[in-house]
Amino acid sequence: MLDNSSLPASLPLIPMDALSEVLQDFRLSGVSYGRCELRHPWSIAFEQQPLLRFHFVSQGPCWVHTEAEGWRELHDGDLVLLPQGISHRLASAPDVVGNSLEDCRIIKLGGNVCEVVQEGEGATSTLFCGSMALSAYALSPLIAMMPPIIKGCDVAGNDPIIGPLLAAMTAEAVQPQMGSATVLSRMADLLVARLIRCWVNCSGASTTGWLAAIRDPHIGRALAAMHRDPGHNWTLESLAGVAGQSRSIFAERFSAVLGEGAARYLARLRMQLARELLGQDGMSVAKVASRLGYESEASFARAFKRITNVSPGVVRRTISGRIDMDIGF
Repeated sequence: MLDNSSLPASLPLIPMDALSEVLQDFRLSGVSYGRCELRHPWSIAFEQQPLLRFHFVSQGPCWVHTEAEGWRELHDGDLVLLPQGISHRLASAPDVVGNSLEDCRIIKLGGNVCEVVQEGEGATSTLFCGSMALSAYALSPLIAMMPPIIKGCDVAGNDPIIGPLLAAMTAEAVQPQMGSATVLSRMADLLVARLIRCWVNCSGASTTGWLAAIRDPHIGRALAAMHRDPGHNWTLESLAGVAGQSRSIFAERFSAVLGEGAARYLARLRMQLARELLGQDGMSVAKVASRLGYESEASFARAFKRITNVSPGVVRRTISGRIDMDIGF
């Protein structure tokens, strides 16, 4: 963790790219992903989930339906992101109903990789689909700002890498070889990270809010540091040191951009992570308290209830820790 107190006085503070910091642990989750070969007619419904989903169409036909936008045709080489994991449906045509998974062969390829095959006489659709477990405490503010569905080519016009990446994914999906699923997942990591960056770059130039904060050369460094290590014993002085500003200037600027002080922001960040650890990971309250830098379980519990209005014990008992995704995507 970059902390000004640990740097020799003669060395300049190293700049930190906040967006790179919050994206650097961005990976396809260990939950699941899969390659699909589906013969028309086919239709698959995807339920709401707290994970980002993506669908890459190597070969159509393919349509996507969301409640907000209705049916939208996808073409060969298209990729769609659903940052908040909203419910949606994919189909070979808008008039195809039902759940084709009941007629599919689902082949486990090892680990969390699978292949989904529906036989038939119609045109073949080849897809690569996945769920991304994004570190909530690092990316939630960004993901919450994004639209519910994003078509990759709509935001990636100025990125020279997107086109070749899509072409490479198409080649890998159409003619799979040994290890193709792993290769596709790594390319998808890079592709989705670049698409998120493209969306950030074209989302306007607001002077306040989270996007403005990560673009700010000073506040962005401090914000990235907090997100990378929320359990560190951060003080206003140490955060100002990371930002390369005086304590007073940093405090004033942070509040002006984000609408709250750094201490309040850090407390909310910690409680957001605490909910994730207590619910999805099933950690004990004492272990979560220690991980987030609290000296005692009691002080953590008081802070948690003050910010979330419920006790950590209640959250741990009531939030399910597992997401059922048996089919691999």
